[in-house]
Amino acid sequence: MERLRIGISACFFHPDGERKAAPSKTLLWIEQSTAHWVMSEGALPVMVPSLSGKTFRGEITVDDFAQWLDGLVMHGGADVWPGSYGEQPLRPEWHGDRVRDEYEIALVKAFVAAGKPVFGICRGLQLINVAHGGTLYQDISTQKPGALVHRDAAAYDLNFHQVDILPDSRLAGLIGTGRHKINSVHHQGIKDVAPGFRVEAVSPVDGVIEAIRHQEDWIAAVQWHPEFHRPELGVVDDTPLLRDFLEAARRARKE
Repeated sequence: MERLRIGISACFFHPDGERKAAPSKTLLWIEQSTAHWVMSEGALPVMVPSLSGKTFRGEITVDDFAQWLDGLVMHGGADVWPGSYGEQPLRPEWHGDRVRDEYEIALVKAFVAAGKPVFGICRGLQLINVAHGGTLYQDISTQKPGALVHRDAAAYDLNFHQVDILPDSRLAGLIGTGRHKINSVHHQGIKDVAPGFRVEAVSPVDGVIEAIRHQEDWIAAVQWHPEFHRPELGVVDDTPLLRDFLEAARRARKE
């Protein structure tokens, strides 16, 4: 059988006069670990480029990618722009990336309309929630006093905590109910869950939402980074999440 083609949403480096590499240009990139995670089960990762800006020419649309690719992984990265969920930034450093938001919201809508599965990682979970009408904490430690440290800049992907997988959820069927160890690399998180979504995992200490799933369309997301998990770290095995997503992509290809 032909290998699955899985789109990965891009991270943006906007023009920056202090950057040595192409300071006047917009650069698109993905983390190697995300591509390797997709490839670990035999699928082919494809970075989906931006379709806007002064240099864009031609008639290609996000719908073309949604039709050609078998599924979409929403990458981690920059903060979501508060204006995407009707708020003003509480601090200048939390202004997020409006351009990337618009690009990714269009991607999510196109892939869902095409009947293709969408899986979100970290920012991907937040963006999916916002794209469907949900809201975010701009900064968990500021807006949720007493919360865990969900992002430690020094430890980065070696910052861990426990999550509770809610019973009777699909996630519970994949990795088991109860408490699991995961990494944590985020300072924003879901405040109001978007209509049509079910919470599948929470942080037991502070109630921060760690996983969601749409109740009709195949859209699922986790707040942690499965692509960073390694067995020797004692973390949960995320392989079933990837396999479930890829199986949905195979079904979508046959339909």
